[in-house]
Amino acid sequence: MSLDDGDGLVMEFPDRRMYNSAFGGGAARSSTTKNIWLRGHPMVSATFRIADLAAVTAVAAIVSFLVDSEDPSRRHGLALVAFAVVLSFCVFPRAASALEKATASRLVGHVGYLGQLFPALACSTIAAALGFAFIGWRWPSLIAIAVGWGALNAVALVIARLAGYHTLTHPRVNQHIMRKVAVIGSDDVAWRIASLCQSDRAAQIRLLGVFSDDATKDHEQAEDHRLSGSVDELIALSRDTLLDDIIIAIPPGEDAAQRAQDLRWRLRGVATEVYLLPYLTSSEDALPMERFGPFSLAVVQRRPLTHGQALWKRGFDLVSGLVLLLMLFPVLAVVALAVKLDSPGPILFRQPRLGLNDRTFTILKFRSMYASSTDIMAARQTSKEDARVTRVGKWLRKLSLDELPQLFNVLSGDMSLVGPRPHAPSTRAGGQLLKDVMAEYVVRHQVKPGITGWAQINGSRGELVTTEDLRRRVTFDLEYIQRWSLWLDIKIVVLTVLREVFSKHAF
Repeated sequence: MSLDDGDGLVMEFPDRRMYNSAFGGGAARSSTTKNIWLRGHPMVSATFRIADLAAVTAVAAIVSFLVDSEDPSRRHGLALVAFAVVLSFCVFPRAASALEKATASRLVGHVGYLGQLFPALACSTIAAALGFAFIGWRWPSLIAIAVGWGALNAVALVIARLAGYHTLTHPRVNQHIMRKVAVIGSDDVAWRIASLCQSDRAAQIRLLGVFSDDATKDHEQAEDHRLSGSVDELIALSRDTLLDDIIIAIPPGEDAAQRAQDLRWRLRGVATEVYLLPYLTSSEDALPMERFGPFSLAVVQRRPLTHGQALWKRGFDLVSGLVLLLMLFPVLAVVALAVKLDSPGPILFRQPRLGLNDRTFTILKFRSMYASSTDIMAARQTSKEDARVTRVGKWLRKLSLDELPQLFNVLSGDMSLVGPRPHAPSTRAGGQLLKDVMAEYVVRHQVKPGITGWAQINGSRGELVTTEDLRRRVTFDLEYIQRWSLWLDIKIVVLTVLREVFSKHAF
């Protein structure tokens, strides 16, 4: 297995150890020790920052409207004062980490956070006083209005805190922002971690269950009715429920380290953080450590995108997808009419594809084959001069216009604008199923599939004839996952338009 920078092979992964070093915990984000016990969903912090800004801005607008001044020049200057007050509040350093704690859904947590906002409130009050002095206000009215403005800001922030608190504690909201944790194991340590997840202190943690399939090694525990299922059932669960953390806490023993390695390998296609208890790691492994309450855990797998990065990528997909859909609507209408007039059958072709966490979804494309010849399960890939392709279909595939309905898949959340291209479950290369050709193939499913991708703009598209075709494509896909950034997505979209619409590889 190799990673390519576009021109040459630069990294090889012939075995699990080298793969783990590249895609495990040590190769991902900062190795600074953190406490995942306190880590909250980034939407919590973002929501309260927006609420703070909205509260301070609303007060500024109200004060500007209510303050009466006989001098028109002073009244016009109020807008500048209001802007200075809001800006001074926003730029003053604040302890954002307080919002990321599990106490963000507890009222007492917000009381403490309001105390930390006092310097920012004081700074904005001073800015108000200086602003009024600049536009010609005099003592003592200058001080009175500035202090009153600061007091109104404090009241507005309290109201925003209370509104945020009640929003967070609403069941429908809370179930989305809670960290979803699963434990693999069956001994006392696993149950202690599970109990910790269910304690009152774990306000932002939801335990999905304790899983184990070591019936031969932990026979008594494996028959414990408290177990939620096997590891395979946990992997199946991940297709419907996005996991945040999986903690491997199998019992110690002579082969415990090897069993942990096998579990890591089985979980490589799941987009989640994977942790090991220290006794399951080798002294040679330079793994970052994090805390989970009283437990130290080694980070052996990172999700490709943090929650914050995933939100940015989703926002980019929604905005760009909607804009493209509106811009291309006339093209979609003309193509739909051409497909309908060219041959009998439906306008859209629907096919099951494998997406995030190996979950099956239905992809949408303009039908480019005769209805009687469509291959729903992709048992036979489309090739050049394929007799199944219609006259209009040849042009659609040549110009990549058949892919445009996937914008609806992007808006629905099944796909992204940029990502590894999704394949049908029965797709083969060299006569073998894709997942059987390369063990690393399933890692592509740690991110959403895309309409276009790094592999496509580097010429790796079209029919997968040989296993080497698949290896080259997966090489680019894994490189994209490792290097992801919003700018890389923008670059790929632009290069897709410039290079691939009239690509000689399309058919």
